[in-house]
Amino acid sequence: MIETALADAVARYERRNPNSAARAERAERVLPGGNTRSILHFDPFPLAFARGEGPYLTSLDGDRYTDFLGEFTAGLYGHSEPKILDAIGNALDRGLSFGGHNELEHELAELLCARFEAMELVRFTNSGTEANLMALALALHHTGRREILVFRGAYHGGVLAFGSGEPSPVTVPHAWVLGDYDDVEATRALIREHELAAILVEPVLGSGGCIPASDAFLAMLREEATAAGTLLVFDEVMTSRLPRRAVTPDLMTVGKYLAGGMSFGAFGGSAKLMGRYDPKRPGALFHAGTFNNNVVSLSAGIAGLRDVLTDERLAALNARGDRLRDALNRAGDGLLHTSGSGSLMTIHPGPRAYNASEPPDPRRELVKRLVFFELLDAGQWIAARGMLALSLPITDALCDEFANAFAAIVARHRDVLA
Repeated sequence: MIETALADAVARYERRNPNSAARAERAERVLPGGNTRSILHFDPFPLAFARGEGPYLTSLDGDRYTDFLGEFTAGLYGHSEPKILDAIGNALDRGLSFGGHNELEHELAELLCARFEAMELVRFTNSGTEANLMALALALHHTGRREILVFRGAYHGGVLAFGSGEPSPVTVPHAWVLGDYDDVEATRALIREHELAAILVEPVLGSGGCIPASDAFLAMLREEATAAGTLLVFDEVMTSRLPRRAVTPDLMTVGKYLAGGMSFGAFGGSAKLMGRYDPKRPGALFHAGTFNNNVVSLSAGIAGLRDVLTDERLAALNARGDRLRDALNRAGDGLLHTSGSGSLMTIHPGPRAYNASEPPDPRRELVKRLVFFELLDAGQWIAARGMLALSLPITDALCDEFANAFAAIVARHRDVLA
């Protein structure tokens, strides 16, 4: 029975991690559930780490794990990349937040605008959540409309979550219109039925299951948005590391790795649209943020894009991810399916990818937990929901180790997975 297999895996985890258990108990005295970032929680207690170096994490109990989660895509450079650490050290030597402009803002902006075709002008925030909120504010102001089309299963930030198929209780109260991701004709009909200010969409449904949108779906969104006077907003906070899609949005949001692992977000678009945030213009939109131009995030971001992340390294990483996903699907043999694109992927119970908005299935949840705890036992760190995000220090040899561990889990538990 799968319940027996899972209980055994969890028991091994508990025996192996007494220090993580003690940390959780202490943290619960001052944090709700011992937690200040909900996604990191899992029962019976979450694993806690003491150190990260290159592609590895070391737990509070001294065990080393290969980091295949990559901080939910923010850790593209791995842990302690020397050029980024040097940039951070130099920034600290000069001071932290000046309360004024610095010479780094335009340098990082130039790198972003050169990298992303959709960005003629860009503004910085402290997170991808903030970037999406500001992009939507611009869309509502520009169009004079209220409704925003989003898709079931999508996650656009802590207050912009639709994983259950509806807005979460903490999602900001915009006039949301909910569509089904990658459903071309049903979405076309929705766009024509509503006067939309914006369509907010991920080219790959990231937290919702690493499900890529079809080219036909994105092309339809572009066509219909243009015809309707609606702004098409690509949330690429997770997906900007992937190969570019043919469709160009009106606005684009990014974040995660683009500040070298520091807190960061940004939104950008055409000069005409983004010019509404120009404080020299009468009636300009107001955009605040104490740490929008903090020198640590700016310095790390510049070092990463200028000195570490070449086009060749990024292409090689995405190709490595494609090979790993193929290997996992061969090993999964229809019992487990791995979806995704390039260096982003998610392991799903069963023969297909499941959108996070689909009704929960207790057996699928048991399978996910079993695979997660067995991978932990093999020294492989992923998200409890099955997500992987490769970082630059991950090698082909480490991918082979992961694929072999995964294949061994499938072979050992074939009867309960079937």
